[in-house]
Amino acid sequence: MQDKTILNFIKNVLNNLPTDWLNLTTHRLDIYNEQLAKTEFLNQFENLFNNNNYQASVLNELPTAFDYIRLGHPLSCVLEWTIANLNQIKPDQVISFSSESTPLLAILRKNLFANKNTLILLKNELPSAFDVDTVKQVYGYQFEIQTIKDSKEIPNFDGTTILFERKEEICEFNFSENVDFHINSNNELGSILTVNGEENLDYISEIQHVRRRETIAMTPANTLIALQNLTNTSFVSKEYNSQENRNTVIETIKKVTGVNTKAIVGSSGLSVQYAIVMGLIDYAIENYNNRPIKIVVPPNCYGGTNDQARRVVACLDNVEIMDLPVDGDNDMVSSVDLVLEKISKEDAVPFIIAEIPTNPRVEVPDLIKLRDALSKKRTTKNGATAIPPVFILDQTFCPNVHFLGDQEILSSVQTIAYVSGSKFPSGGKCTAGYATANTKAAHLMDKIEYHIQLCDNEATDLQMEILAEQMPSMVQRISDAYKNTREFVTFIEKKLPDAKINFVSEELAAQGFTPSVFSLDLPTKGNTEEERETYKRALNLKLIDLMITNIPNESKYCVSYGQLKGCYWTIPATSTQGTTKEGDKDYIARVAVSPKLDLDLHKKVFTEFVESM
Repeated sequence: MQDKTILNFIKNVLNNLPTDWLNLTTHRLDIYNEQLAKTEFLNQFENLFNNNNYQASVLNELPTAFDYIRLGHPLSCVLEWTIANLNQIKPDQVISFSSESTPLLAILRKNLFANKNTLILLKNELPSAFDVDTVKQVYGYQFEIQTIKDSKEIPNFDGTTILFERKEEICEFNFSENVDFHINSNNELGSILTVNGEENLDYISEIQHVRRRETIAMTPANTLIALQNLTNTSFVSKEYNSQENRNTVIETIKKVTGVNTKAIVGSSGLSVQYAIVMGLIDYAIENYNNRPIKIVVPPNCYGGTNDQARRVVACLDNVEIMDLPVDGDNDMVSSVDLVLEKISKEDAVPFIIAEIPTNPRVEVPDLIKLRDALSKKRTTKNGATAIPPVFILDQTFCPNVHFLGDQEILSSVQTIAYVSGSKFPSGGKCTAGYATANTKAAHLMDKIEYHIQLCDNEATDLQMEILAEQMPSMVQRISDAYKNTREFVTFIEKKLPDAKINFVSEELAAQGFTPSVFSLDLPTKGNTEEERETYKRALNLKLIDLMITNIPNESKYCVSYGQLKGCYWTIPATSTQGTTKEGDKDYIARVAVSPKLDLDLHKKVFTEFVESM
């Protein structure tokens, strides 16, 4: 009876579904308490269930579930809540993925650190690209595999037991006592993992963090299909011109980047970055005879980049992180030169990850000097030729700049460039990202493609369709957004000359660096450094609150960038740098401007802010 009540309620919710639940990559960040993300949403959702209230208006007022689609969203939370309640477990014991492979990798990662044995029981087969030897040799995970026909064959095992089943009815679970984790997977939708038993509850946050950093949650569109199947709700299955869309996206990537090398398209920017890092590690293992591998990363870059790289290194004895200070009082060129000299003497394999322009201070290094530092011939301590670096360039802020062409500035350096797709490529409509390489690094792309497929992190059909629609206009949108940003920056410089604004110069813009994001270091006061810092942080929040309160239809408190319309405000230290070490965080206001917004109104509200200081 209770099951019927739950399913009828969910069916009514689907009939009154807020359109934003499907169409926004960031949902209701005006009602967002980071510490209560998901739990606050589900508590209020459960209250609606208890009162049988499924009105569209009240659903639309529910607070944010997680902070962005990659980690989770309203529909994935509803799906997880529904499966949990149908099976008398807690909602956080159900975790959905867009990937079929990654839930397995998440459990294996946790068991690596716990030094715990793992047995994967197969009802049918593993995902087709899940290469057992590579997972053991490159990812460092150890496990056994056994095929069974039914639950009677489940053995007693000293360690963790995972039951993996590929099935059409992805939401239907038949729990077995001797199984710690059940994973249902579906080639079209992704996978759903359930955590069984009190002794396994400490896996939940670890598994969710893998979802956050190396893949994405089941997408809103696919979650909706899963819920419709579960509730026997009739719906029209959408047909995609998959090959045509893929061709459009790949051709657009070639046009935008100015190269004709292989490109990959992943479910998110971090999915792409993970494939790059694991692909390069795989390549190094094959080609460099167990030499140590160094992943060089700026300590204050985007938190996802920073955290993911350090998480990879934690799993592998032969891989180490090295910091690359890049902005503020540090110079990227000098830092690159110093770190490569050190790596060369150790006869190690260098992979350097960097953002150009840097985030959040929007700085561009001297590219000629950077090229020279990266391509300089170095020797080991024994006088042998050192291994040349691979430069992994996050060019999300300026995806229009031609770093990769044969006649361009980095043509002499093995360079792979990638872009977060939730920004300009999709205009904020999906998370899918892409990567490609210059001619010198083209030989690395096969390995990277192999690993994005192994992790089942390629873009979904819908994501590819959105990119095919949005990417052809990307370069024009970048140009229009830059013009608005330059005008806003110029206005702020005149209105508040004591503020420090981090933005590209007119000279850099003339070279093609036309980002539409800037950071604002507001003037402060106080007798001590602590007082001045406290005052400035409060002033940042006052400015942002004023903007989003007075311009609620356009100004949002959000980390996003490259949206089709509006203006997005955030404090990097408390958002994009969430997992960054405290001393490396930036407590400044970061502003992202779109091609379409009421700039005069933003100037007016900013003037009110200055007058209130």
